[in-house]
Amino acid sequence: MKNAAQITAELKYFTGSELIYKHWLGIQYTEGVKYLADAAEAYWLIDAIASYQTQKFLSNSKLKDFQIWSLLVENQSGTLICECDTNQEVLRQEIEYTNFPLATTKLYLVQKVLMLTSEN
Repeated sequence: MKNAAQITAELKYFTGSELIYKHWLGIQYTEGVKYLADAAEAYWLIDAIASYQTQKFLSNSKLKDFQIWSLLVENQSGTLICECDTNQEVLRQEIEYTNFPLATTKLYLVQKVLMLTSEN
C-alpha cells in the first residue's frame, strides 16, 4: 500500500479517463478510481458504493444520475457518506476499522460511472 502523500501526489494527474472498468455489481469506474483502489488496497470502497445502487436507493430521483460519496477516516475508523447534493446527506455508514491511508476522499457517481472529482 502506498502512503497518503504518494497517493495524493499521483491522484492530481487523473483529469479524465480513457478506460472504464466494469464492477460486478453493475456500476463502472474510471482509471483514477482504479488507481486509488490499487494504491490504497481499497476495492472494498468501490464494492460498498456499488452495493447501495439498489432499486430502493435509486427510487430517489435526486440519486439516479448524480451522487457525491465521501470517505472520512480518523483513528483507523471511517464514515462513508452519500449526498445527493452538497450538504444533503442521504446515507451514512460507519466503518469500524479501516487502514485507508487518506483522511478524506470524495468521489462522484455520475450516470453509474464512479470517478474522482478531478475526472468530472
